[in-house]
Amino acid sequence: MNVLPESSARAERAGYWHSDFSAADAVAAGTDYADLSCDEQRVLWAEFFPEEGLNAIVEWTPGGTRRLTPPGYGVRSRVYEYGGGAFCITGDSLVFVNEADQQLYQQMFDSLDCKQLTFAAECRYGGLVFDPLRQRVIAIEEQHAADTVIHRLVAIGLQGTRQLLAEGSDFYNSPCLSPNGQRLAWIEWQRPELPWTSSALCWTELDHEGLPGQVERMGNKESVHQPLFNDRNQLLCLTDRSGYWQPWRQLTDQQWQLLPSQAADHSPAPGQLTPHHYLALADGWLALSWSDYGYGCLALRHADSAEERRLAEGYTRFRALAHNSTGLFCLASSPECSAAVLHISLATGAISVLAQAPGALQAEDISRPERLSYLTAQEETAHGFYYPPRNSQVKLPENERPPLVIFTHGGPTSACFPVLDNRIQFWTQRGFAVADLNYRGSVGFGRAYRQRMQGNWGVTDVEDVLAAIDHLAEHDLIDPDRVFIRGQSAGGFTTLNSLVRASSRFLAGASLYGVSDPLQLRAVTHKFEGDYIDWLIGDPISQPERYQQRSPLEQARAITTPVIFFQGMQDAVVLPAQTEQMVEALRERGVPVEYVSFDHERHGFRQAKNLQTVLERELSFYLKYL
Repeated sequence: MNVLPESSARAERAGYWHSDFSAADAVAAGTDYADLSCDEQRVLWAEFFPEEGLNAIVEWTPGGTRRLTPPGYGVRSRVYEYGGGAFCITGDSLVFVNEADQQLYQQMFDSLDCKQLTFAAECRYGGLVFDPLRQRVIAIEEQHAADTVIHRLVAIGLQGTRQLLAEGSDFYNSPCLSPNGQRLAWIEWQRPELPWTSSALCWTELDHEGLPGQVERMGNKESVHQPLFNDRNQLLCLTDRSGYWQPWRQLTDQQWQLLPSQAADHSPAPGQLTPHHYLALADGWLALSWSDYGYGCLALRHADSAEERRLAEGYTRFRALAHNSTGLFCLASSPECSAAVLHISLATGAISVLAQAPGALQAEDISRPERLSYLTAQEETAHGFYYPPRNSQVKLPENERPPLVIFTHGGPTSACFPVLDNRIQFWTQRGFAVADLNYRGSVGFGRAYRQRMQGNWGVTDVEDVLAAIDHLAEHDLIDPDRVFIRGQSAGGFTTLNSLVRASSRFLAGASLYGVSDPLQLRAVTHKFEGDYIDWLIGDPISQPERYQQRSPLEQARAITTPVIFFQGMQDAVVLPAQTEQMVEALRERGVPVEYVSFDHERHGFRQAKNLQTVLERELSFYLKYL
């Protein structure tokens, strides 16, 4: 009888598979795109260069592609900390937000020279929209005063002049102009509401100086966002008054019509500035993107006849729609492609790929997402995606079930998507299965599903984690005795609370700048999320027991699972001290802990070498307990 040496036998077991797809490969394939815009001559987008850890504007024309942003500049807005709308085309130039100082700069297309337009060191800018009639850029301005943060809607002229357009509300988003330049619309909301709970659509006529007249408003306990005007200067928006974020059209000042569309969310949560997930095209046509149980769809639909034509059906996520006379442009992803810039012919549906993130895996090595819907607590249904282990060089024996790594997304009012994620492939290549969960409270499944998180953070998300393990085990897809869990930011909170609730069900966990004490987070969080913790958990004055029960730091004695922590030392959201307290609390109880800090990282790691270190250290940590 021939017996393999122990090390050789173990190498064949799921979790120990050899793969040439290294952590460095996974990080190098991390190119991403944002803020796509176009005119008749060119298409621009902000591209993330992982080896540099910054965003730069890239221009595509029929003559080729070039990087516009010169050395010494990065393009990123930090308004509301999450930014968005960091540049706009202004005729023969562009205006962008420089990441380092958050000021506006103008750059001519025929030159790399940048001219500074704003000099307000205490202010940040974002959500940029060009007003060609008045040669100015409309923007959200965020002023950091001594003891407060003030938001306004302003217009910055290309000669550096400034006009105040709106102030007095706590928050603003998505300014837009009618094609004739006579009407301005935007979104605003007041604390303690959040943009996905209740916001208002505002619109006004502009006078001869471009200043607003009387402001009209629409919105009452509904989430309204992404206003735009069609070619007849009619106002449209997305609102969830029907239960989903669907497109509506204004008929009179206070009369609105639901346009033909799927009963589904046509946008993710409005966390960034000036997103574009639908467009008004010529002759009553709309370009619509929406979520079908987490899978993105794109189609042309007529606003009156309801005629529909599906587009780009091989892709499963769509962002940043734009168009010119040649067709539709968008940022798209698929199970085989992490990010691409597409041009789609409106006449034929033909797709041209203008740019695409590099792929480091062959098609036969890519693990593709499988829809995951399962019963959880209260007999409700939760969602996510299951990725089986996949490596063309190794086969999973019929009598073996793979170990599982659970991904819990940040947000928590966010979502995961069924697209190529090289972090997931790093695990599936080595024989792990991955469950990427859209626990209750995630976006993309309607208002009621999203609202399940209200008051229930640390409860429903944890219930859905544990129910996912049960579901996958019942269907013989995983080994329930070999389960790991990881999460970043709010996902770290879900991860740690899952260990509090059921530590024995996990071999190890990883928290990437995860929340371990919600009261500490509440005390230091920024204005945009200043009321978020109360919405997620409750009022700490009237319901202090909730914070006690749901704080991983306070409940650390219940955790016996080994945990590895990763923390940026410049993180202003989850302060290093919060993570270090959690590490010390576990060490005092003899729980195996590793702590990895990065001196120059903030909330969300960006430097390639650090992203590589995270994957390598996390894998090494898990293998100790596999």
